[in-house]
Amino acid sequence: MKWRNLLGWEVTLIVLVFAALFSGALLSPAFLTASNLTFLTANFSEVALIALSMTLIIIVAEIDLSVASTLGLSSAVLGALFAAGWPIPLAIVAALAVGALAGLFNGLLITRLGLPSLAVTIGTLALYRGLAYVVLGDKAIADFPAFYTNLGFGTLPGTPIPIPIALFFVLAVITVVVLHATAFGRSLYAIGANPVAARFAGLRVERVKLSLFVLSGLMSALAGVVYTFRFASARADNAVGLELGVIAAVLLGGVSIFGGKGSVVGAVAAVFLIGIINGALTLVDVSNEVLTVVTGLLLIGSVLVPNLLGHFRTYRERRRAKGDRVIQ
Repeated sequence: MKWRNLLGWEVTLIVLVFAALFSGALLSPAFLTASNLTFLTANFSEVALIALSMTLIIIVAEIDLSVASTLGLSSAVLGALFAAGWPIPLAIVAALAVGALAGLFNGLLITRLGLPSLAVTIGTLALYRGLAYVVLGDKAIADFPAFYTNLGFGTLPGTPIPIPIALFFVLAVITVVVLHATAFGRSLYAIGANPVAARFAGLRVERVKLSLFVLSGLMSALAGVVYTFRFASARADNAVGLELGVIAAVLLGGVSIFGGKGSVVGAVAAVFLIGIINGALTLVDVSNEVLTVVTGLLLIGSVLVPNLLGHFRTYRERRRAKGDRVIQ
């Protein structure tokens, strides 16, 4: 993908982000305060982290619906190990390893057995959430050391930027470079556009997809660690339903559900757009039910609008071709 191709829908999304900020300021004078923006951006940090790996998975024409359950399982493991007396750094490593193994299990079922990722990850969505309850039950583990909880909701010294968002930006830059400036990134587009042709071209399609599912599990676990420290609580039901927001952001960002198209820039802009809209509506006491409806409408629109534009473009090209034949 050429860099100039990033200047279409992505620029539109960035404009919409600023429009949403302006609209939020009109709804409430407290919206653009530093404290509110810090809270607002921290509130979607987990969605932002998972959206990076989800972008890569959807580009190769797969999907991972188990990300929120993997987050919950990793959070449960972190809490259970801390309660059992493990040092926090070792518990974090174990939680990340559990996430990677969860992604590996998904990937093996999909790439080795040829099962559809939609069906597999719907199944593991339930499986991993159930395992989280097996690990932790209905208990909530709290009393984490202040140093670690500050990492979850604290800010960079002298700035209003939440630490998790700073981590996200670092990982986003790395993902942008890998996807848009390396041979590996170009191979993802090739696999998503035509996996059969990609195999004939010598690409190891199954190995690439497997690595992406492991990455998805690892990023979900990282989001689980952030979520646990941000709320200072490890629970088996942490982040239930989060996968809806992740997929909505990635598709709204211009990543095609059919694979082969999309960019990290668009996904990042969409994450911020949805987060800002939800934050503005929350500030004026809009209920969670309405926020869920808004997210659902954005998800439908993110699939519907590109398809309508594609049909219009095809129709226009046919009319132009027909006109050229008439002139000849």
